[in-house]
Amino acid sequence: MSANGKPKKAKAVGNNHVALELGNIAEASAFYGNFLDFEIERIRETAAFIYFCDQLLTFSKGRNQISDGQRHFGIAVDDKELARSTLGGMGIEFLGGRFLDFLDPWGNWVEITTYTNIQYTKADHLPKGMDLSHLKKPTTPWQS
Repeated sequence: MSANGKPKKAKAVGNNHVALELGNIAEASAFYGNFLDFEIERIRETAAFIYFCDQLLTFSKGRNQISDGQRHFGIAVDDKELARSTLGGMGIEFLGGRFLDFLDPWGNWVEITTYTNIQYTKADHLPKGMDLSHLKKPTTPWQS
């Protein structure tokens, strides 16, 4: 029991990874690699482990469900307009709205935003180590 009388629980401190279901790992790696700079940690026929700087995303083979109109994931980038331009050049149709939203070839709803617009902040030394020193966060979340 905690001091307030409620049961003590483990505190969530972040995401380890998200598994994104796709039809083909090599095709997915090529598709996402066309507009994002990332590191492939390991790739197999059924899975790829992708690092977006210090965040892990798993590409998992086996897309069974249809897009439900709500389920999506977001990617923070350093240059949203560069992503928009590159995706447009790839023939991607955007869904509209506040963010840069689109469906990938497997029906996954992807939301692109900028690092400066997301709630979390990396420790000061991390952006420098990731070659992202040019990114400046507002003093309060969602300010910009």
